[in-house]
Amino acid sequence: MGFLSCKIENQIALAAIQRPPANALSSELVAEIDEWLTSVEHDADVRVLLIHGEGRFFSAGADIKEFTEIKDGKAFGEHAKKGQRVFERIETFSKPIIASIHGAALGGGLELAMSCHIRYVSETAKLGLPELQLGLVPGFAGSQRLPRYVGIPKATEMLLTSEPISGAEAVQWGLVNQAFPEEEVFEKSKALARKIAKKSPVSVKAALDLLQYAKTADFQQGVDKEAEWFGEVFSSKDAKEGIEAFIQKRTPVFKGE
Repeated sequence: MGFLSCKIENQIALAAIQRPPANALSSELVAEIDEWLTSVEHDADVRVLLIHGEGRFFSAGADIKEFTEIKDGKAFGEHAKKGQRVFERIETFSKPIIASIHGAALGGGLELAMSCHIRYVSETAKLGLPELQLGLVPGFAGSQRLPRYVGIPKATEMLLTSEPISGAEAVQWGLVNQAFPEEEVFEKSKALARKIAKKSPVSVKAALDLLQYAKTADFQQGVDKEAEWFGEVFSSKDAKEGIEAFIQKRTPVFKGE
C-alpha cells in the first residue's frame, strides 16, 4: 500500500500511517485503510488490529489540498459519505481495533481514532476538531461521535472554539482510555492488543456486536440480543475450554471455534 504500512505480528495486524509530514487523511489513504480491513477480516490468524502513525503525528487531519480539487457541494458531500462508510466499518468491525495516538489527532485524524474500539494516547498529544477554523464542519461523523464520548457541552465547546485538548485531558473527558508518556504509548498499545488476542475470538466478536446496541436508545433490543449471543457463545468449543480451564486452574487456549 502507498501510505499504509501493514504487517501481522503475534495475531495482531499492525498498520502504520506513513504520509509525512502530517499523515493527512487523503481519499487514497482512507481507501487503503478500507483495503486493510478487508485483507484481515477473515484471517483466522488475526485477532486484533492496531493502527498508529509514523513520524510526528498519528494524523493531523484531512488533506486540505485535496479539498480544492472538489468542484461543488454535492461532490464534497459524497467525499464525506465515503469516509463515513469506512469509519463506520471500523466501529462495527468484528475484530477489535486499537488506535495508538501520539503527537496529534486532529480533524479527520481524531474522527479515525474515535471510530476505533479503544484509544491509547500520549499524555501531550493534541486531540480536536478544528474544522470551524476553515469555515467547515466535521465530515467523517466527528460531530456525532465526539458528544457520545465527552458529552454535548464539552463537544460544543471543542467544536465551536476549535481548540484541542491534551491526551491527559482526553482521559478525564472519556475520549480515550489511557494516556502514557509518548515513548511508551505504542508499546502499551501492543501489550493491550496481546492481552485481548488471548481471549476467545468467538466471545470477542459477540461482545463487539453487543456493544453496538448501546449506540441506540432501544435498550430492550440490546438485552434481547445479549441473550441470543449468550446462548450461541456458550455452545462454542472456546466456552467449554474456558470453563474447563477455570475449573482446572490453568490458562485457557482459545481456537476461535
